[in-house]
Amino acid sequence: MPRKEVIFIADSLGGAHKFQRVLADLDIEVAAGSSAQLKRLLSEHPERDLVIFEAHGDALENVSRIESILAEEGGVPMLAIVEERQLEEFRLPVRIKADFVLYGASEAECSMRVRQLLWPGGEVSSSDYVIIDGMSVNLATYQVKVNGEPLDLTYLEYALLSFFVTHPDRTYPRDALLRRVWDFDYYGGSRTVDVHVRRLRAKLGPGLAEHLQTVRGVGYLWVS
Repeated sequence: MPRKEVIFIADSLGGAHKFQRVLADLDIEVAAGSSAQLKRLLSEHPERDLVIFEAHGDALENVSRIESILAEEGGVPMLAIVEERQLEEFRLPVRIKADFVLYGASEAECSMRVRQLLWPGGEVSSSDYVIIDGMSVNLATYQVKVNGEPLDLTYLEYALLSFFVTHPDRTYPRDALLRRVWDFDYYGGSRTVDVHVRRLRAKLGPGLAEHLQTVRGVGYLWVS
């Protein structure tokens, strides 16, 4: 299946940087530019699957113009980014599938809205992702990205990480981790857990590794 293609239009650095992080965590192709480049981007990417448009400042009037273009060309959905003060005059497009998100919304909410427009059939759901401090764990595809870059993990390293991030704020002894992650009574001893934790911390890097804490004399804890 070909990758989804998204056109992202923004004139503010804040919006651009936020959505750069959001879109980097999704398996999509992105063509980005300013509102001045809108016509060119629409022309150069006829197979687009979604248009994200930052209706910042005076650009709100362009939402209806984009709606008309997309409606005439097959009804590709649009996500509008609007400021709270614009809500009284904002009209959600009705000729195409559309949604909006406020300018100050969290990255998690922005990601959810993008996924709902790109995968309306539920190929990817919000429950498939765990997002922590720039790291995204895709529980459906067994992929991990940090700041948009894939993290090279072995299957057991991935299994250990996914267990921790889906079971935060609880300490697990080593033998419990062997049963829950390795899925059998590992006869080689619990030292294998220590080895995998050490490797995992090294690959996560200093910031993310701080979430994975050692509880002396007990086991390990992922702090959310």
